[in-house]
Amino acid sequence: MAMSFSTLLVANRGEIAVRVMRTARALGLRTVAVYADADAGAPHVKYADEAIHIGPSPVGESYLVIDKILAAAKESGAGAIHPGYGFLSENAAFAAAVEAAGLTFVGPPVRAIEVMGDKARAKREMIEAGVPCVPGYQGEDQSDERLVSTAAEIGFPLMVKAAAGGGGRGMRLVASAEDLPRALLRARSEAERSFGSGELIVERAIVRPRHVEVQVLADAHGNVIHLGERDCSVQRRHQKVIEEAPCPVMTPALREAMGEAAVSAARAVDYRGAGTIEFLLDESSNFYFLEMNTRLQVEHPVTEFVTGLDLVALQLRVASGAPLGLAQADVRLDGHAIEVRFYAEDPENGFLPSTGPIGLWHPPAGEGVRVDAGIATGGEVSPFYDAMVAKIIAHGATREDARTRLVRALEHTALFGPKTNRDFLIDALGREAFVRGGATTAFIAEVYGKLGYRTDAPAAEARAAAAALQHVLDRRRALAEALTISEELLEWGSAGPLESVVQYRTGDETETITVRSHTGGSYATRVGERSIRVEVGSLEVETVRLTVDGRGVDAIYREDDGRTLHLTLGLRTYTFVDVSGASGAADDAASTGRVVAPMHGRLLQILVSEGQEVKKGDRLAVLEAMKMQHEILAELGGTVSRVVAQADLQVGAGDLLLEIEPVG
Repeated sequence: MAMSFSTLLVANRGEIAVRVMRTARALGLRTVAVYADADAGAPHVKYADEAIHIGPSPVGESYLVIDKILAAAKESGAGAIHPGYGFLSENAAFAAAVEAAGLTFVGPPVRAIEVMGDKARAKREMIEAGVPCVPGYQGEDQSDERLVSTAAEIGFPLMVKAAAGGGGRGMRLVASAEDLPRALLRARSEAERSFGSGELIVERAIVRPRHVEVQVLADAHGNVIHLGERDCSVQRRHQKVIEEAPCPVMTPALREAMGEAAVSAARAVDYRGAGTIEFLLDESSNFYFLEMNTRLQVEHPVTEFVTGLDLVALQLRVASGAPLGLAQADVRLDGHAIEVRFYAEDPENGFLPSTGPIGLWHPPAGEGVRVDAGIATGGEVSPFYDAMVAKIIAHGATREDARTRLVRALEHTALFGPKTNRDFLIDALGREAFVRGGATTAFIAEVYGKLGYRTDAPAAEARAAAAALQHVLDRRRALAEALTISEELLEWGSAGPLESVVQYRTGDETETITVRSHTGGSYATRVGERSIRVEVGSLEVETVRLTVDGRGVDAIYREDDGRTLHLTLGLRTYTFVDVSGASGAADDAASTGRVVAPMHGRLLQILVSEGQEVKKGDRLAVLEAMKMQHEILAELGGTVSRVVAQADLQVGAGDLLLEIEPVG
């Protein structure tokens, strides 16, 4: 089909920019990327036919500046703009400005964005359209007094949400009336910073619901269809982590009812393009309208896998003015697909975002596996943008086929540098509640409890494997640097087979591991009182086949500075540092009272002053990073002896914020 435009500008970054460009290029369109300083060498910039710089790294000075996007479109001769998701994708003023500039906006009409972008207004219109909604308050009186009194009528627990929000920002679950004032304050503050509006709504909290959404498509000729549903229940901080299609508990009758409700919701706002109607599904199969996302969803690949359709191609088709070209009866669901969001974050530290240089990005490959990524080896995970760096999706004939294929794909995935949620994803996919399809939005809280996700110290087998691999890498370096030593003599000295010693520190413990060359790539290691045989075979630049006491595993590795080894061994990712000869102990900030920034970001508030008494767990500061606010709590009691940092300034990970003189 001929498009009404020949050049498409993608007003986004990362994996979604690359994904949109891939389809656009397949359709014969010329593609244009925009980029901020931090993304100068990013994959989406390299993939596009043309790339235009739009400013400094902060989104408020680049990706969110409408005039800069329009100027880039004019400079490049783009006839259409695709907003991706996030950033300006649900900004009605942006859509209006694009159209006013005579360009095609690959998205819905301005009115649809305006209505559905305001949770309060959307809920009022959905009630009028007969779409089931959660009982709550979405009125114009935004005084704390009105919200508190209404909350008492609704009952607890309840949800406080930013009316203009999404992605979990400006959202709080409130268990009791005593917690409400603080929740209103925090939600309103976060909403104002994230969306420019502090308007809130309150709703009854549906206990242990599933988050089920329906993909809709509409054209300008009156055709509206749905492409089935996705279950997005596995979430942390109200942000999705695992998504799948179809929903494990869906029935034909329930799918028909939810699909009809979704189509009605889209018709009510004269929708056009791809959109998603999100519902809460309770344990009695009652469903309630949650919100509409007037854009392409992060999790759209699972729908593409089970329907065989390209949603971006359909978006571009509709934006060109053509009819959809398919009816509801043409939609068929084939098999099952599951997607995981690959985040640069630390699951063992409250899922805090993690940033820094990427030493190695090793994505998986294989039949039925898809990877959408916006990173590359040698790049960097920036503190200025969202923590999601890739998506890994697997499809199979059955749900269990898709699940096991996805686990295998993750076992062959590695990102070394920033911390990631790789191991957590593997663990979550293997939990009994998920395996049987029983996960609700309470899954992470119920499975991992108050302590959250935790891993055990590296097993002796893992330390033996790492030590043997480091031994081999060290010998290979020696061979590369030597002029007169043959490879056959590499593992031998005048006294016989070579032996090496490494020391790995785990917590406060340091363990010595000896590695002695044996035969044919085999090594005898000693870890404490245990003797463990390790074979190192098929050693490539990034991958290696290891056999530990007779059990083989394909591993991914990267060595830094000759002392640090990053290694995946099946379900786990490790970083081993050889501390042989190192002196002194690492500074333990918690025990000394030093409070440092846990990540790069903007320090919004310092909540204590010098001389103030604090106890363990008190709030000390609020840091904003990767679009989320994070409270920094005291890890010990004492007196604030020094405040170093200032509010409303950028801080780096590890920067000193303040010091506490411990009690006693």
